[in-house]
Amino acid sequence: MAYSSPRSVPLPTAVRIGLIGSGWMGAFHAESIVRRVPGAVLSAIADPNIEFAEALAASLGTALVTASSDDVLADPSIDAVIIASPARFHADLITQAAVAGKDIFCEKPAGQDLAELEAALAEVEAAGVHFQIGFNRRYAADFQAAKHDLAAGVVGRPQLLRSLTRDPGTGTIAHAAHVPAWTIFLETLIHDFDTLNWFNEGAEPVEVHAVADALVEPDLRDEGFLDTAVVTVRYSNGAIGVAEANFSALYGYDVRGEVFGSKGMVQAGRATETAARRYTAEGLGADTPRLNVELFRQAYTDELADFTAQVRSRRDGTPSPSNVFSLTPGAADARRALACALACIESVQQGRPIKVPHDETAQPIRVYSEL
Repeated sequence: MAYSSPRSVPLPTAVRIGLIGSGWMGAFHAESIVRRVPGAVLSAIADPNIEFAEALAASLGTALVTASSDDVLADPSIDAVIIASPARFHADLITQAAVAGKDIFCEKPAGQDLAELEAALAEVEAAGVHFQIGFNRRYAADFQAAKHDLAAGVVGRPQLLRSLTRDPGTGTIAHAAHVPAWTIFLETLIHDFDTLNWFNEGAEPVEVHAVADALVEPDLRDEGFLDTAVVTVRYSNGAIGVAEANFSALYGYDVRGEVFGSKGMVQAGRATETAARRYTAEGLGADTPRLNVELFRQAYTDELADFTAQVRSRRDGTPSPSNVFSLTPGAADARRALACALACIESVQQGRPIKVPHDETAQPIRVYSEL
């Protein structure tokens, strides 16, 4: 179908972005583009559920609306797309966007198996478009501070690493029966795998051993639902990482990371919303975040600001953003994290450690020196 009536006219120099998928994460990205990312304009929203797309556009007072992503990809005025559709469509949409010459921001996972992801990323490379995967933790201030220390050699050579995700809950998961199989690895722990890989940059994950169960919703265990997992990751530099996840932390949303090295340790993240503590007759208390968009509000904004800056640089020939450490998660990072997640699934199924398949065509990455 054609677009509905336009709601605003984008500035000619702005990066014009089309959104594919107007669900929970897509809607938040749309709001970020409209209200918090200077130099970016939300030009169009595509979603087969046209009512959702129209409601989102109306709430933001901007953007054309269509039920078909084809309209967005065929629009010559659109510079880039944000893919926030259900994960099963990601690889196909990456391929279509690359062929259409659009720069791409895609929510994780970028694919559901390595074959489809590698095929999509081959199209990205052939088209020469920019690709960024939505590993937002890299943009959180404390995770960046930890990465800065790691890149500077403050911690020395990484030896033990840890990353954890505990989603907020009430002790039960109302929608558990509708959660796709292996979500804990493909959509939750995949963030932790990227964090570990980023913190241990220069080394490759070579083996994982995953243990998972349904401890929050044990009645769904036989149906394949998993809500709790611990993964050990062995790296090519000898470092050992541990990633853990649970879908029901009663105290709030808890995301943390840690690297212990030959010269010391660095930590990132905290379970509390701020450093403030209250001391009363009831004891010690603190406020905690309850939503991902609360805990990582600025990080979600900054990843799209980085994406916008990268697209503008490529489009206008301006200098690209630079950092003292690697930041923007790209194709190799998407593949590396997915390879870990898929190896974890096999590890649970077989009850043993599993080798992580490597991309033999990937360019070597920098190895930390012992500073």
